[in-house]
Amino acid sequence: MTYDTVITDSHVILPQGMVEKNILIDEGKIVGFTTDTPACDHKINGAGLVSVPGPIDTHVHYGVYSPINEAAKTESHAAAIGGITTMMRMLRLGDPFSSSLQSQLDSASENHYVDYTIHASVFTTQQINEMNLCVEKGITSFKIYMNLGGEVGHVYMDMPPNSQNLVAAQVDVTDEIVEQTVKTAAELGCPVLVHAEDYESCGCGIKTAKEKHQDGLSAWSSSRSPEFEAKAIKTVSKFGREYDCVIYFVHIGSERALKQIEEEKKLGTKIFVETCPHYLTLSYEKQSGYLAKVMPPIRTENDRMAVWNALSNNKIDTIGTDHVANQLKLKLGGDDVWSALAGFPGIGTVIPILLNDGVNQNKITLEQFIRFTSQNAAQIFGMYPQKGTLEKDSDADVVMLDLRKEKTVTSDLFGSFSDYIVYEGRNLKGWPVKTIVRGELVADNFEVIGKLGHGKLVERKINLFSK
Repeated sequence: MTYDTVITDSHVILPQGMVEKNILIDEGKIVGFTTDTPACDHKINGAGLVSVPGPIDTHVHYGVYSPINEAAKTESHAAAIGGITTMMRMLRLGDPFSSSLQSQLDSASENHYVDYTIHASVFTTQQINEMNLCVEKGITSFKIYMNLGGEVGHVYMDMPPNSQNLVAAQVDVTDEIVEQTVKTAAELGCPVLVHAEDYESCGCGIKTAKEKHQDGLSAWSSSRSPEFEAKAIKTVSKFGREYDCVIYFVHIGSERALKQIEEEKKLGTKIFVETCPHYLTLSYEKQSGYLAKVMPPIRTENDRMAVWNALSNNKIDTIGTDHVANQLKLKLGGDDVWSALAGFPGIGTVIPILLNDGVNQNKITLEQFIRFTSQNAAQIFGMYPQKGTLEKDSDADVVMLDLRKEKTVTSDLFGSFSDYIVYEGRNLKGWPVKTIVRGELVADNFEVIGKLGHGKLVERKINLFSK
């Protein structure tokens, strides 16, 4: 028999540890492992490289500042170079799903280099009533923004395909909307992703800081205190227990939030925790300017170390980038922190950051690395074992890492819509050098060589955590 592809001589990381085997790939699937080199159409030399299950970025915003037909191209290009094989899009629509969802799905289906899937954000009662429609279309996770309401309810929704106009909206995500979303998601067997910041407290904190003419990332952080995160975590965890719903906290970056989550777990809430690379690398104490403005804010050096500690001790389940494909002219449109746009790009740098700061510093093992970047996300979001593991019959999503490769980060390395990066000039050791999605080599040595449209919407299972 002749296989499509054989990856030879790499160190293969499986859940049980490292093995020295050749990976056999046929028709987009992993068909086995061997110590010989059988006949194949493509041989990929993995000498000196580590093969890991394709990383999944659980948290990506694209389609907001450029329409999805363009954004899918640029951001999946950045993903491929950064070694991400599945990107999970945070879809934000102001209209009912029944009228606005299908055009987004159609447009996305033709424009990705890597695989993708979608979390649907819920803002209104009508959208709650149409969550079942999302599930029918393969969207089996929902997002709520507890930070949006009252005087801090301004948000940009995703643009309609082929449009060039920003879609500004005002929303009010009340406790009632939060509760009904959790209840409906539980009935549908779907997890709820939560941006946990109490919007009333944030509104008040921002007003006070502005009145005192405070500025900078430290003012941004204190105006949205970790206490406001803890308050929101408490509120939604109670609903999670009440309706037996899985709660997945996105972008957790403070010691206080981590402590509150541990409390809620003890009370019986089913909780998963995501953090982001910026909470592992940045603090307002060491960042100047407004580029690193994000929600929730980057915190103190002490918080940064607490997040690493939680990650090393497996108290965090996944890493999402919270990548936002925006541009400098919009990001820094005003002259203080309050008028700067929140969010920045990060999909290209998450893997090298985890290798440089984590694996190569012995803060996490390679086995932990594959759990945080791939396996856990696939299990939580109903893609396992199709994604998240290198096993027989799994999708042949393989990323090959060079742990010794050193490269300096520049924004133009990735080909994203964004024209800046918060890690500009940082030298990182440990990079993905080959990205394979369902058996196709999509990126090789920082160049995308795959076909546009190769990326597909991943089918997901539901009711994973029902009793």
